Amino acid sequence: MSEITTVPDSLGSPAAPPDRKLRGNLGVVAIVFMVVAAAAPLGVIGGVVPLGIASGNGAGFPATFIVATVVLLLFATGFTAMTPYVDDAGAFFSYVRQALGFPAGIGVAFVALVSYVALEAGVYGLLGPAGASVLELAGGPALPWWLFAAAAFAVTTYLGYRNIELSSRVLGVLLTAEIAIVVVLDLVIVARGGDHGLSTGIVNPHAILSGSLGIGLLFAIISYVGFEATAIFRDEAKTPERTIPRATYAALILIGVFYAVTSWALISGWGDDGAVAHATGSGSTFLGDTARRYVGAVGADLITVLYFTSLFACILAFHNVASRYVFALSQRDVLPAALSRPHDRHGSPHQASLWISAVVALAVLLAVVFGLDPAAQFYTWFAGATTVGVVVLMIVTSVAVLVYFARDRRGNSLWRIRIAPALGLVGLLGALVLILSNLSDLVGGSSVLAWVIVSVLVAAFVAGAAVGTRVGAKVGTA
Repeated sequence: MSEITTVPDSLGSPAAPPDRKLRGNLGVVAIVFMVVAAAAPLGVIGGVVPLGIASGNGAGFPATFIVATVVLLLFATGFTAMTPYVDDAGAFFSYVRQALGFPAGIGVAFVALVSYVALEAGVYGLLGPAGASVLELAGGPALPWWLFAAAAFAVTTYLGYRNIELSSRVLGVLLTAEIAIVVVLDLVIVARGGDHGLSTGIVNPHAILSGSLGIGLLFAIISYVGFEATAIFRDEAKTPERTIPRATYAALILIGVFYAVTSWALISGWGDDGAVAHATGSGSTFLGDTARRYVGAVGADLITVLYFTSLFACILAFHNVASRYVFALSQRDVLPAALSRPHDRHGSPHQASLWISAVVALAVLLAVVFGLDPAAQFYTWFAGATTVGVVVLMIVTSVAVLVYFARDRRGNSLWRIRIAPALGLVGLLGALVLILSNLSDLVGGSSVLAWVIVSVLVAAFVAGAAVGTRVGAKVGTA
């Protein structure tokens, strides 16, 4: 352990040179906006929830969000307990490096980078068609999806280059708007008593255990991707020892309550059986149809617009996360040192941000050249990789927490550093089994593609660990 906790300055210790540190003044609210925006709540409500209702456990699906929230709160208990002892930004890989060694940490970093860049790129496949729908709604011509992706890409690249606080303000506005419209829809449905009374499926054991509970849990777990990125903003946060844990808990609880309540309200809006039937037959328009039924055409049109902005917010949030992973890796001399020089005026990881933009641009360009369907192929394939990658990251981080506190509790209770992380680990392992068992369905029914995704993630870890071993050996930490 001692050789891990005394990493030299060149590997990003607390004494790292000031000119390789990001600058910012983010509080709890700003970080919560960042990570909740990454989870794309309106995108989940409009896309994942109908799938969970149709393919999962029907009227009992809202309860799976409660289960998922509990599992992730157990994970967060150990994650935040370790936060005061991880002095540098880097999120998961900093925690893993601290407990399991430098090579393992860099291997995890490579998996994280692949996972986050994949989702940032893939979401352009949803944003493009959504932008086309908004333009057509306004009476404009039908344009190819990649034009809207290109416009959003330009704005994302600009904001990623600037100070993080500008991005947080943009995300705050967009996130507030999308949550507000859905809350209004929820209140109208509840006030009108639903289709024929409010659903009891959320508390009915028979409904919760009906259909395919495993598929329901799978869709619930993947809806939280993004919440775990709170720690990547450590260098730009005010009093990170307090801000990061508070932001992590707040983001999880906000997401969990929003998903559970809204999915319950949507089911109530059609009735238990009617919701399952409508989600099965018209899943892609489920949210819009519900809005049109309860708040009229104007409300439905507004949701169409906010769905587009929700996807943009998701892209911007993941771009910021991925840029900071690149910055943190370059601080440790794993990537070129030039990428860890913050902008003189903005204090942003501008070079790392441009590097991520280049990779994403290449991915989108290849999707256009090869004629991939933007949603059914481009987004689905990349989102499948992200889902597996992020759950694996949380599993390894849970192990790191248990190892780190194995010999010294550092004044923490057994619940916080052993029992809760262990229970969270069990829940995450169960989620991984569900995801891998159904991965071929998630990526369009191709078992070959599912194996390719897993192989890419394994290769990323192996490559990262090899690089970590080489870099660590130079300074005597491997």
